[in-house]
Amino acid sequence: MVFASFTIPNQRKNQIVDLCLEHQIKVLNIPPADVWTNGIVKPAQIQNINIEDLLDRQQIQIDIEGIKSELRGKTILITGAAGSIGSEIVRQLMKFEVGLTIMCDQNETGLHNLFLELEERYSGQHFQAVMGDVKDKQRMEFMFQTFKPDYVYHAAAYKHVPMMEDNPAEAIKTNVSGTKTIADLSIKYGVKKFVMISTDKAVNPTNIMGASKRIAEIYVQSLNNSLYSRDTLYQNGLSYLNNPEIKPITKFITTRFGNVLGSNGSVIPRFKQQIAKGGPVTVTHPEITRYFMTIPEACRLVLEAGCMGIGGEIYIFDMGKSVKIVDLAKRMISLAGLVPDEDIKIVFSGLRPGEKLYEELLNDQENTMATHHEKIMIGKVRVYPFNAIEKQVRTLLDFALANDNHQVVTLMKAMLPEFKSKNSKYEEYDHVEEENC
Repeated sequence: MVFASFTIPNQRKNQIVDLCLEHQIKVLNIPPADVWTNGIVKPAQIQNINIEDLLDRQQIQIDIEGIKSELRGKTILITGAAGSIGSEIVRQLMKFEVGLTIMCDQNETGLHNLFLELEERYSGQHFQAVMGDVKDKQRMEFMFQTFKPDYVYHAAAYKHVPMMEDNPAEAIKTNVSGTKTIADLSIKYGVKKFVMISTDKAVNPTNIMGASKRIAEIYVQSLNNSLYSRDTLYQNGLSYLNNPEIKPITKFITTRFGNVLGSNGSVIPRFKQQIAKGGPVTVTHPEITRYFMTIPEACRLVLEAGCMGIGGEIYIFDMGKSVKIVDLAKRMISLAGLVPDEDIKIVFSGLRPGEKLYEELLNDQENTMATHHEKIMIGKVRVYPFNAIEKQVRTLLDFALANDNHQVVTLMKAMLPEFKSKNSKYEEYDHVEEENC
């Protein structure tokens, strides 16, 4: 059976696919017409339907004209531009008549490939690739001096939970120090809006990665709320604000969402590799669930939220229903024309360090406010004083630069009482904190 229509509602498409799989009928997909060769689809382009095509979500509508009006002619900086989220933000910006797109990443190959793609698809647009690490203050300052961006989309981050559990100092250097560097420079060079890409793992974090992102969230939000206190900023080292003629204009906005299908940190590429090798497919736990959306819809919501933000918000995206990972694995095996647990075995490998069974999008003490977009909500979160947070962050960075993981994790838990490690060697630190209470 071949899908040749792109107007079938997802619910109906899923019903058809389930019926085909039940009767062991292979399901294929014809690609969109814009990728056909000379207007003709080639047999090689007819492929297995992707699990992303079956995500039971309605097409997200965004205010295209509103975004275009705000971004038209502007210089836009995207950090982490070679990553799955950063690169898609770049692609979508090409539709909005921006003046210049600055793509920053330390991944040379990924950045080079993105640049070649843009040269081929968007030759009439203006874009610049900048090699650089967000932790490198001098390099980042040079970039801001050179291009003076109007908007910043900060997607650069370490994302893999097990890797960061083993490397806490590195998580802090990139996710906290890197964010602080780009945020501080945004104020210094008069960026209009700074949009941070965060994660649902920052909510009641159970791992180093999520906790590092939560600290980064707190820093940029408290920085936004302190912009009217010039003396406070000056006293804490942001001395370029001591000129009374300079008025900080940067609005800091955070977007928080769950897993995106097909991203570098997603289970989907891993499952595809395992299925191609003949299995087994490894799932950490039979009850583990995750929220998912596609990369394009996540990035559309990032652009929409960035434009609607007035500063200080944490925007929460409607992720729909959570998905059981073992069900996702079974469906991917079936879509490959194979039988789960017969042709391809599913093996439960155990929860990884820091891994939750269920992800959350809001803290226990938080709730949300609606916006004009039904898929975007504003999280009501605790407000932190910048003066105290900035001092703690500086101390945390000192410990990270010294590669003192013990002190790094201890201070992280002191800053975030809700940070309780799961399936991790750092669980013992929680008992120490409880004894000190």
